[in-house]
Amino acid sequence: MKVSVKVLLSALAAQVCAVPTLYLAGDSTMALGGGGTGTQGFGEYLKYSFTGINVVNKAVAGRSARSYWNEGKFAALADLVVAGDYVLFEFGHNDGGSLTTTDNLRTDCYGGGTETCISPVTGETVYTYVFYLLQAGRLITAKGAHLIVASPTPNNLWETGTWSYTSPRFTGYGKSVVTSLGSLASFVDHGTYVANIYKTLGATTVDAYYPNDHTHTSPTGANTVAAAFMKGLMCGGSALSAYSKNTTSSIAGSCV
Repeated sequence: MKVSVKVLLSALAAQVCAVPTLYLAGDSTMALGGGGTGTQGFGEYLKYSFTGINVVNKAVAGRSARSYWNEGKFAALADLVVAGDYVLFEFGHNDGGSLTTTDNLRTDCYGGGTETCISPVTGETVYTYVFYLLQAGRLITAKGAHLIVASPTPNNLWETGTWSYTSPRFTGYGKSVVTSLGSLASFVDHGTYVANIYKTLGATTVDAYYPNDHTHTSPTGANTVAAAFMKGLMCGGSALSAYSKNTTSSIAGSCV
């Protein structure tokens, strides 16, 4: 069967011009509409910091690594990605809690490895944050896509009137996931970059970012949180930074 030169050239052009996609997976701090009532997730502002790549926000409010996995959202995301795409995982706000007598269907089993728990409500085996992200990450990297795992955003660090930040356990967990996945995975300590910017901005500005509670940001706050992610991304040298419109020096703060 003969294939025309025109068809071959069209196919080649399509391959050359294919634009990669950055998919976002996370909770309300990243999602469209944030936690509701006028708040917004930082994921909605990342598209303004990139060029030459599409940004698709798949974050869903109220989700943890466990519930995102159990609801099939990680698997659905893996079905969408192709080689050369990028995926950002950022969870943590809904992953804590106890499985001793209750289960909100979001809490992960405590631990940084292969620990398991039994849900006192459903009887299901519950795995760790690391386990869920590692399984999901393998689905993504098996497609030839790049994965970025980020530490969760902090709550309002000026809530008590004095700035204070300690990295949550999910920061270390995320780093271990990236180490296990290899060269297609990278880590951004988003929490620390947000914390440092908040320290510089001060209580009055940061308090205004949280109109309803200490977790969900206003649109202005979400934009600042997005800028902090970009700072961490570029400082870390991820391949995704090649699509950034920003330069490291154009965003306040230092690399950590």
